[in-house]
Amino acid sequence: MTTVSQVIQQKKNSTIFTISPDASIVDAVNLMTTQDIGAVIVTEHQRVVGILSERDCARKVILHSLNAEDTLVSEIMTANVISVRLNNSVEECLTLMTDRHLRHLPVLENEVLVGLVAIGDLVKATIQDQHDLIEQLQRYITS
Repeated sequence: MTTVSQVIQQKKNSTIFTISPDASIVDAVNLMTTQDIGAVIVTEHQRVVGILSERDCARKVILHSLNAEDTLVSEIMTANVISVRLNNSVEECLTLMTDRHLRHLPVLENEVLVGLVAIGDLVKATIQDQHDLIEQLQRYITS
């Protein structure tokens, strides 16, 4: 069973992008655009205080006609961050994401941000696990 720790180790780019709650939405969207990411972790003094996704920006800024230059990240971020730990399984994370309609999960150990997994990372790990299992079964059958 693949763990979050293994998923993070296998990621091509495991850089965690963070932003201050006092940054503007324009700054956050610029960061997400330049880094080609769908969400950014909001931190204050190295403590996770929220998460901001492209979905948040679309739903909360555009639909409410907010000015993205004047609106702060803290005003629209999700403050009740759901996170996982390094020893959580991929299956546990996918269940959590499905049940809570999430696409990104911060990874915390002892309240310290150590990673971020996206649904694509977890699907990729699941496909690899299934591929490995099929190969093992084929070897077993043919031996």
